[in-house]
Amino acid sequence: MTPAKKIIYFVLILALFGGVFVGGALFGYYKRPAVEKVYALFNKEATKPADVDFSPFWVAWNTIESKYVAKDSIDNQKLVWGAIKGMVKGLDDPYTTFFSPQESKMFQENIRGDFGGVGMEIGVRKGVLIVISPLKNTPAYRAGVKAGDSIVKIDDKVTTDMTANEAAGLIRGEKGTKVKLTMLRKNIDEPLEFEITRDIIIISTLDTETKPGGIFIIKLYNFSNTSANDFRNALREFVLSGNNKLVLDLRNNPGGYLESAVDMASWFLPIGEVVAREKFGSGEENVFRSKGYDIFENLPMVILVNEGSASASEILAGALQEHGIAKLVGEKTFGKGSVQELVQITPDTSLKITIAKWLTPNRKSLSDNGLEPDIKMEITEKNIEAQKDPQMEKALEVVSLPDGKAGSQQSVL
Repeated sequence: MTPAKKIIYFVLILALFGGVFVGGALFGYYKRPAVEKVYALFNKEATKPADVDFSPFWVAWNTIESKYVAKDSIDNQKLVWGAIKGMVKGLDDPYTTFFSPQESKMFQENIRGDFGGVGMEIGVRKGVLIVISPLKNTPAYRAGVKAGDSIVKIDDKVTTDMTANEAAGLIRGEKGTKVKLTMLRKNIDEPLEFEITRDIIIISTLDTETKPGGIFIIKLYNFSNTSANDFRNALREFVLSGNNKLVLDLRNNPGGYLESAVDMASWFLPIGEVVAREKFGSGEENVFRSKGYDIFENLPMVILVNEGSASASEILAGALQEHGIAKLVGEKTFGKGSVQELVQITPDTSLKITIAKWLTPNRKSLSDNGLEPDIKMEITEKNIEAQKDPQMEKALEVVSLPDGKAGSQQSVL
């Protein structure tokens, strides 16, 4: 072979290998993981569980970026927030919620109380947006909204697949403005429409009253950071009044601070008795026990509950029911027995995630079915029209039965 032919042969070999290399590189480039095809994103390298295939997500992301008709209007950050919301929705837990920057700000305003609203606690049950309870002396309460009402429209927006937080964002607004709520109510065929004027919501803690026969009534509306002290003062009023039978009305009480519920239960239970259990996904339990104030002995006591009694209300009622301290009268409770933790995701976003479930002292899950009353008693529309309260009447009857003895009461609280 002549030198010229050797050179040509060598060049052809190099070209062949070069072609194979470039072809392989191009093949690898186009077959690379979809996430590597996504540009202008930071932190794509987040650790992924080995048993989860994230490629469909990145293929979908890539398809949107390359084929969406209004490509120039795509906001990648909004896509990220939406993706997180979709992931959270896959948990089928109405209490786990991702807050985008705007929603996170609104949630903080809700905690502080500096917002305009209509004054009702709402939640999602089996995909339906419902009223847990209207708060006393608020616009919703005065308009006639009832616990258990299903919200089907907020102004002109249908609530199908709407989260409680999304609904709250539509219902809240500036004081003096109006919101129209379309609702369905049990045993009423036609939808109900309420046009409610928003106001600054001021929540009462409790009221007290007395009835003939030595009966003292405490109506507790929430478990706020002041409720435990207010309840203590109400019990002092009970003792000094000379009455010897107690009715605790927890109807339409949506709950609040666990600490308040434990403190209230402690007035009726010996030290160390279990008030509630907090069970985590790992199986680990935290046990919350009575502080042992325990100032009553053989006190005739009834607790009123309904489907608006939730969370801390169920913890208190369940503890005193299972320890044999009080009878429950009314309707089955809401069944909100889970614990949420607020986790900061970015400086202006957060995730409210369910981390545990509340159990009664006997380990009954409040989330599964709520509490069943010892004596069931419903309030009908006819009762409301006649301004009658058969649940309270039954409570007064039960607390006066002769099978309980009025016990001794310490005079210092």
